[in-house]
Amino acid sequence: MALLLDNQFKDLPPDKAIDTKLFLEAVSHIPQFFDCLGSNVFSVIKSDINGNITKIRAVYMTDPAKYVTLQDIVEAEREAHAAEWPKVGATLALMWLKRGLRFIQILLQSLADGEREENNPNLIRVNITRAYEQALKRYHGWIVQKIFHVALHAAPYKSNFLKALSKGEEVKEEDCLANVRQFLVNYTATVDAIYEMYTNLKAELDYTV
Repeated sequence: MALLLDNQFKDLPPDKAIDTKLFLEAVSHIPQFFDCLGSNVFSVIKSDINGNITKIRAVYMTDPAKYVTLQDIVEAEREAHAAEWPKVGATLALMWLKRGLRFIQILLQSLADGEREENNPNLIRVNITRAYEQALKRYHGWIVQKIFHVALHAAPYKSNFLKALSKGEEVKEEDCLANVRQFLVNYTATVDAIYEMYTNLKAELDYTV
């Protein structure tokens, strides 16, 4: 579980403000997660996440002192791009990034909760399907949904997936899932806080790609 535990997300303060620098440091390792899924088909989501991280980092680097938190970035763009906002800049990038992060959260939580196919307990298709349907499907047109359907059938066995998360080390399933639960604590809190921010600022957009 080194891939996850080596790059854990930080505790949030009481006001749920997300430190931009710390967030970017933690989230920069997330694209590697999709390598553990084995199939190149998942590179579509990986590439999307990478691109959105790059866009957010580019805005942050223009003025780190001004953009201490993600909230600072989104609120500043709301003031600077009234007509186009929220479909602009880092605000749009973070909107899509949080959906990719939610996909990972639901997938890992489903595994941690023991959800599985009764007839094929070593498959993770049921977990990936749940994650996709809840986090991404509504925002994808039929072409992208078709790509995902192909990816679903290329998903690895659970044992191989957990081994990949552990960077090839042989780890007992129960120990690996315990590490997943540990990782999910701050990760889930961070993703939830981003969703809450978008709801409060009315920054959420509902369109398909």
